[in-house]
Amino acid sequence: MLRGREGDPIWARPALAILLVVAALLYGWGLGASGWANSFYSAAAQAGSTSWKAWFFGSFDAANFITVDKTPGALWVAGLSVRLFGLNPWSILVPQALEGVATVALLYAVVRRWFGPGAALLSGAVLATTPVATLMFRYNNPDALLMLALVAGAYAIVRAVEDARSGWLVLAGACVGFGFLTKMLQALLVLPAFALTYLMFAPTPVGRRVRQLLLGGAAMVASAGWWVAIVELTPARLRPYVGGSTDDNVLQLALGYNGFGRLTGNEIAGFDGRRLGFDGPGWGRMFDATTGGQIAWLLPAALVLCVAGFVLAGRSAAAPTQAGRWRAAYVLWSGWLVVTALVLSLMHGIFHPYYTLALAPAVAALAGMGVHTLWRLRCDRAGSRLLAAVVAGTAAWSWVLLDRSAAFQPWLRAVVVVTGLLAAAALAWSARPARHDRRSTAVLPALAAAAALVAVLAGPAAYSLQTVAAPRSGPLVSAGPVMPGIRGGRGGGIDGPWPDVGIRGGGRTTGAISMARLLADRAPDPRVRALLTRDAGAYTWVVATIGSRGAATYQLATGRPAMAVGGFSGTDPTPTLAQFQRDVAAKRIHYFIADPFARVLAGTRPSDSARIADWVQHNYPATTTDGVTIYDLSR
Repeated sequence: MLRGREGDPIWARPALAILLVVAALLYGWGLGASGWANSFYSAAAQAGSTSWKAWFFGSFDAANFITVDKTPGALWVAGLSVRLFGLNPWSILVPQALEGVATVALLYAVVRRWFGPGAALLSGAVLATTPVATLMFRYNNPDALLMLALVAGAYAIVRAVEDARSGWLVLAGACVGFGFLTKMLQALLVLPAFALTYLMFAPTPVGRRVRQLLLGGAAMVASAGWWVAIVELTPARLRPYVGGSTDDNVLQLALGYNGFGRLTGNEIAGFDGRRLGFDGPGWGRMFDATTGGQIAWLLPAALVLCVAGFVLAGRSAAAPTQAGRWRAAYVLWSGWLVVTALVLSLMHGIFHPYYTLALAPAVAALAGMGVHTLWRLRCDRAGSRLLAAVVAGTAAWSWVLLDRSAAFQPWLRAVVVVTGLLAAAALAWSARPARHDRRSTAVLPALAAAAALVAVLAGPAAYSLQTVAAPRSGPLVSAGPVMPGIRGGRGGGIDGPWPDVGIRGGGRTTGAISMARLLADRAPDPRVRALLTRDAGAYTWVVATIGSRGAATYQLATGRPAMAVGGFSGTDPTPTLAQFQRDVAAKRIHYFIADPFARVLAGTRPSDSARIADWVQHNYPATTTDGVTIYDLSR
């Protein structure tokens, strides 16, 4: 028999087990259907599984020409998985699913400490069914490991606030530092919430709190800085080029392309969401047509509940110590939510809807904590009416989100609204003076609570199930059903007309090509694969192509290194034309493939990649196989 902690109700541990099994099914069911998912990171995992040097530096290719444009934390996990279980979609994607289940379990543990198992289960259920969480915990982007690290940091902060022990702050700093090694400066968005919570609520003098926070900051710098220091101190000739940087410098990558460049829009590389049709920055970005269905289902409710819970904590808590801890939790998670939401909403640089996974733990925690606080005041008119208003408002907002994909389960909108309004009415009525026997007055709130759960979770759960049912692949993915407007990767949740773009590939115009077709990963034709693997052992790179998209598919298909000229989007200043010519003369590169998609990303400005493509086109004969233009550099 499953047993929970002392004092827990008998249902607590079995309910947690069910929650984790449901999360495992959501994140793990049918993973193989997505193939390589994001082939960019899959290729890097393949490289790391065959070269420890590539594994350590996060190289895109086993020949260590260039790294991916992120720190390698997530690739360390994926590379080890591929080493253990071989190269296949499951070995690459299962780690993300396990990280997702662990994140749900950790969030449960955080909320459980101060609010009990009921609130913790609700928080876990909200996180598990958030569409963007279902998407990214099934996908091999770094975001899954980042969320696990940051929620672990939140757990450490909660423990530190309880007894002011420095060790927990050191652990929190180390978790954020590892988050930096996973996705750079995005990990630091939680720091204001962590620091403010400890400064306000730790049971120790203010001076000691400051010293302890400095110690936690030192732990963060050390846990992230050791890898940065090794990269910076290693001579450039002995390591791969730092992808995404303009000067082969990991600090420039962290502060530029993956840092302040995201805020200002002054990136050198990567997808420009506005060129691809996404909405620009603004206060409503988290609620707009392309982002709302990913994260916003309970976002308005979370904002209301964090304010109400903080204000009403004293009335709802059983003791002053408990009330103080509850307020600390509201500061922690509301700070996480507000800072992250503001940055994502107002950033002028690259933005993808799946970035909103960073909000999911905070939304889930505030939902569980806030409902718990108001539920304890359900016999009070103000508490019950506020809870009823939150349920009714969330159901109405779910109608709006579901209506944006009107063809998707059209009956669901009516069910959600009707159930939500009935549940809200029952919650408000339950606060009236009892006119019936005790059993009837106990049954009504329980039925109302069950109906409220159905109303607020049915929409995001339906989007999550659709995400599980439709395979995803490519660099641009979204959760849920097809939306009018913009297309994501294969199986993505946004669709619509793309502008046709005239593209030059290898010096010749290929004509107007559908952006949607270009974004989808496409395995090379068997004839192309057979050509690339011919005499592959005699060359360092079997093929070179501008950008990582094509290089990733060729590398995964052949199992041999492919050179991504110019890095991720073909804009990195490596190799120079002279360096490329030396590699060709030394017989280190066998073929060159002209990829028109890379010219879309790079734009029209001159670059080393463009000069290389033009040089190859003017000096080597071209053949076409399955619509792919191939240049044999050995001739």
